[in-house]
Amino acid sequence: MLCAPPDNTLKGIRDRAILAILLYHGLRREELCRLKVKDIEHRQGLPHFMVYGKRDRIRYVPLHPAATRLLNANRTMDCRIEEADSPLFRPVKNNTSKILHKHLHSDSIYKLVRRYASQVGLLSKIINIGPHAMRATAATNALEHAADIAKVQEMLGHSNISTTKLYDRRSSNPEESPVFKIEF
Repeated sequence: MLCAPPDNTLKGIRDRAILAILLYHGLRREELCRLKVKDIEHRQGLPHFMVYGKRDRIRYVPLHPAATRLLNANRTMDCRIEEADSPLFRPVKNNTSKILHKHLHSDSIYKLVRRYASQVGLLSKIINIGPHAMRATAATNALEHAADIAKVQEMLGHSNISTTKLYDRRSSNPEESPVFKIEF
């Protein structure tokens, strides 16, 4: 799905960066839409997103190298992203109001994900695919690759680890059941 948007148009490059951020960082669509240029800052030698989560809680999420590369390509191609207060992702065209300097609307992110999911044939396989499903995919993928669940909780901005456990879509193996750990 990351390769579905064209890599030779502003919209395609922007959309690739958006999909990468959803898949690699597990941001909520509202969090992604609120990102500004100034929200990318270096901490401990690495670029991080300063993410404004629910209830305006701030968390810092390190940027994945692939997402960084796509973000840089987007910023290079989109000459409108200059000032620190500029939205990181803007509309490429707006037939209704013609305003292009505001951030994308969260509904646009939903439509963007559904469009590319349909384009690559995922919509017929995963009916509920959307930005939130990509958030769960990011959490599951991190956990499958031995990430600590507490770190995944921090990345997703969950205040309670039980919420993070709901995002864990790894299939459980019956042979790992506690039943087999009991001895008398």
